[in-house]
Amino acid sequence: MRPELSEYNHLSAGKVREIYEIDDETLLMVVSDRISAYDHILEPEIPDKGRVLTAMSVFFFNAIDFPNHLAGPVDDPRIPEEVLGRALVVKKLRMLPFECVARGYLTGSGLAEYRADGTVCGIELPAGLTESSRLAEPIFTPATKAELGDHDENVSFDAVVAKLGQARADELREATLRIYSEAAALAEDKGIILADTKFEFGLDADGTLVLADEVLTPDSSRYWPAEGYGEGKVQPSFDKQYVRNWLTGPKSGWDKNGPTPPPALPGSVVEATRERYVEAYERLSGEKFSDWVGCCV
Repeated sequence: MRPELSEYNHLSAGKVREIYEIDDETLLMVVSDRISAYDHILEPEIPDKGRVLTAMSVFFFNAIDFPNHLAGPVDDPRIPEEVLGRALVVKKLRMLPFECVARGYLTGSGLAEYRADGTVCGIELPAGLTESSRLAEPIFTPATKAELGDHDENVSFDAVVAKLGQARADELREATLRIYSEAAALAEDKGIILADTKFEFGLDADGTLVLADEVLTPDSSRYWPAEGYGEGKVQPSFDKQYVRNWLTGPKSGWDKNGPTPPPALPGSVVEATRERYVEAYERLSGEKFSDWVGCCV
């Protein structure tokens, strides 16, 4: 018989994930259906989102040649029935205090910074780049990890060196760019552009760098269809950029810089977001989402 979730010690809750302690070596990472944007948790939730993110992470953890934090199968008997399919048993790690971002294309906060001073996280880029420009080579643009309700802040590579030392900073940059390039090539074969993504890393008891948290999901990455891509315009996406675009568009009536919280997402946006997440998983993995453990669609 599977345990009840209440039998585990609840350690923390983030915008999307809940962490529980199983024992001295392992944790239960539960992914909710919550969706966040602009540092707000939105209403309502996106059905099946937690399962899609879990399925996508497992696919890429298995596809990418790098140590990861998985400590059991997707149907591990330590996973309670109520969260089966959207929870994983993972190793306890000493997490490093940076979001490790790889960018192959210029958009989002990177584009805003570039337009201001021609750089992204202290990296000088050529003049003349615009929305969705492909970079000559991917760049490592780290950010600090923000507490719930605060903003992640882009920082320079020197800030990572100052915090972690030159050797560890070099290791993080090399790992981030290598994993991004491997994943981008896989996505390209499926007709999808991986514009950018962020990773989190931790250290195991031996000091080995381990890929952790979520990886290459529509929450942590920008995925664009390769068909129809062109620089100078905002790309259609398979990720939560669709939700961001609705929030900042005329139909929502919301000012992201104002004091009021975001409005509820309409049903059409909720359903379209779910469809984009499922399509991203199915196109990238080649698997049917309806076959994923715990899924009943």
